[in-house]
Amino acid sequence: MRYVGRVPAPPLDLFVDDIYSLSGVPRHPRLNVPPMPSAHLFINLGGPVRLYDSDPSVPPAVLDDGWFMGLWTRRFTIDHPSPVRLVGVHFKPWGLAPFAGLPATDLRNRWAPVDAVWRRAVDRIRNRLAEAASSTAALRLVEDELRTRLTGAPAHGLPLAQHVGRRLETSFGAIPVRTLAADAGVSGNHLAAQFKTHVGVTPKRVARIYRFARLILSVDARGPVDWSRLCHTAGYFDQAHFSKEFKEFTGHTPTQYLDLRRRFPAERGFPPDSGPMPAE
Repeated sequence: MRYVGRVPAPPLDLFVDDIYSLSGVPRHPRLNVPPMPSAHLFINLGGPVRLYDSDPSVPPAVLDDGWFMGLWTRRFTIDHPSPVRLVGVHFKPWGLAPFAGLPATDLRNRWAPVDAVWRRAVDRIRNRLAEAASSTAALRLVEDELRTRLTGAPAHGLPLAQHVGRRLETSFGAIPVRTLAADAGVSGNHLAAQFKTHVGVTPKRVARIYRFARLILSVDARGPVDWSRLCHTAGYFDQAHFSKEFKEFTGHTPTQYLDLRRRFPAERGFPPDSGPMPAE
């Protein structure tokens, strides 16, 4: 499967990690996706995509044209068609707020059709992408769409969530939330309220996800893995805490995960496969 990515120009880069396209036949059509520090936009040009929540009470979804996903705090499974043809956006945890026009809590652990957020937009966007001469041209079209929607003054509280979110991003969640609140000159309760509005979860939860992402993306299954060293570097205070969170976020013990990675190696040069993993 071919991955082409692009970091957008300022000021979109304050809100978006990358815009990307996926095309071709996936080596592993079904992926188990752990919580990662991203919200998403998917514009699908191929067959239906199926999404399965790890919460058994949530029914599966079959998505055809385009959908948004907010920040997820639990794992989910995505089942790609073959071949894949889609264009996506990885938003920073706070990055979807300026574009969605609704509280981030409404999209936490949820997906929503593009037209439910951007009225009567998905067919126009899909038609333009289908006519794009190349993957690079398609990414520029999505970047232009985002740029036209980033207008006006930021919503109340978004600059605070963005500032604190950036510190969590650069520290991989290592700075205590009380320190972040004190440095910003606000109470912990105020900071948590603004995060819930613009990110969908508390800063403590975002810190957990950044910490886990740092660990999971540092695992190199091609050689021996020193889990004790990795969990210490990522900021886990003990092995038991690390093991519990790892199982919660991936559905596997560290040993099971490593075995899975060795049986199904990540595709070289394919960044999304560093976090998501094949579902057996």
